[in-house]
Amino acid sequence: MSALPITPPATQTTSSVPRINDTAPDFTAETTQGTIHFHEWIGDGWAILFSHPKDFTPVCTTELGYMAGLQPEFAKRNTKIIGLSVDPVSSHGKWAADIEETQGHKVNYPMIGDPELKIAKLYGMLPAESGHTSEGRTPADNATVRTVFVVGPDKKIKLQLSYPMSTGRNFDEVLRVLDSMQLTAKHKVATPVNWKQGDEVIILPSVSNEEAQQKYPGGWKSPKPYLRIVPQPK
Repeated sequence: MSALPITPPATQTTSSVPRINDTAPDFTAETTQGTIHFHEWIGDGWAILFSHPKDFTPVCTTELGYMAGLQPEFAKRNTKIIGLSVDPVSSHGKWAADIEETQGHKVNYPMIGDPELKIAKLYGMLPAESGHTSEGRTPADNATVRTVFVVGPDKKIKLQLSYPMSTGRNFDEVLRVLDSMQLTAKHKVATPVNWKQGDEVIILPSVSNEEAQQKYPGGWKSPKPYLRIVPQPK
């Protein structure tokens, strides 16, 4: 199956990684679940795009399997998962069988084929001069294609994390950050270091004491005037 043409938006460069609050570059591509148009596929929920330097690589095999196990948790949070590897879709299907066999979880989310490296370049994970085919390239050639992007319902980048090939990604942390981002998108709070669901949160500095009193009539802990700590909003 040949890759579909991918046309970056006129204002989007192909050499820099999208930053937080940038619009996630849109694209059309083949996946293991058919053709997708990325923004359309995201719909009105959240999405996680995580990339891999090559199929049949050991660390990525464990990552894809773990994400398959976590998929129900992301689904509870109205979040879709999609993987990307700079190999053809036909190769992804064979790799998925290995993933299920060795990791114990079936990959039920789509995996994007990027054999012409277009999406990797569109998202700034490979430089423009990387050529136009995945053939003959080693994982080391694609070492920078190891990024996690979280995209919000507004199609903007909410998080991006890049990892070295030798270090498996912590997808429990991605789930934790997603919980924080969804909470703080609804309430005027921020989450402190190592926060997890149910922990105390911090009232935003932009919220006046008068406004905070209306929201939190029981008051708050305030070791410093700028540090106002309250229970997590329901």
